[in-house]
Amino acid sequence: MRVFVTGATGFIGSAVVRELIDVGHQVLGLARSDAAAKSLVAAGADVHRGSLEDIKSLRSGAAAADGVIHTAFIHDFSNYGPAAEADRRAIETLGDALAGSERPLIVTSGTLLAERQGSLATEEDAPNPNFPRKSEAAALALAARGVRTCVLRLPPSVHGNGDHGFVPRLISIAREKGVSAFIGDGLNRWPAVQRLDAAHLYRLVLEKGIAGAAYHGVADQGVSTREIAEAIGRGLNVPVVSKSREEAADHFGWIAHFFGIDGPASSAQTQARLGWRPVQPGLIADLNADHYFEHAADAVALHS
Repeated sequence: MRVFVTGATGFIGSAVVRELIDVGHQVLGLARSDAAAKSLVAAGADVHRGSLEDIKSLRSGAAAADGVIHTAFIHDFSNYGPAAEADRRAIETLGDALAGSERPLIVTSGTLLAERQGSLATEEDAPNPNFPRKSEAAALALAARGVRTCVLRLPPSVHGNGDHGFVPRLISIAREKGVSAFIGDGLNRWPAVQRLDAAHLYRLVLEKGIAGAAYHGVADQGVSTREIAEAIGRGLNVPVVSKSREEAADHFGWIAHFFGIDGPASSAQTQARLGWRPVQPGLIADLNADHYFEHAADAVALHS
């Protein structure tokens, strides 16, 4: 299968590219820069120049492929509304290019965007209609038009060597402040998955996914934020402290909202339907590795 991958040189997308190529698929990767194009060639992928805002390039990339995996997102929290709108337009464009065929489109979302009905977010939970990011709504609208669209929800921590997302940001804050903090009692939970396990799931959804279905890329159902803070404290050799919700915004900045959420999630249905089994280290085991503390000082942006 020839697969068009957006975000193909990102933390997650590059692992997806490697997973696809290793099992014999051909990859056409979206690249907005010469450096990204060079990285794709080195990985054995073909290059398609363009960006999420370049509708023409998205349409032609999808038209040239047997399936599309959409991992790209503009993670700019200071302009989140426009970023979410760019994502919605990109999904609609990719779907339009695949309309009238059985070619699959895999759209990335997040478990925190699900409107949880029980103790754990499940694949059956609908997306939260009040959240600005409309990836799932756009995907479901395409599915209603007959496009073979699936949603893959990722947890807030997709971890591994090279991560530059939420957890490295927490490490940078702890290094700057001299303490590793959690909010309140720290019993609120984050689900997590290692990026190679996530990449394997993308391939399974591409090959076996059912149109209109949501899948969860969750290995750790819920790691307490206190455990995360304690692991960071060990890694940096700094004290671990609690911050009240009133103190959290000043201490953590924009990430305080996300770090305060209790968002455990299950992947039981995904594992049963697709035979997916996470095999990589869990979040705390990964945080005990040196690589997180060697590079965390440079972590200022979220993974795509």
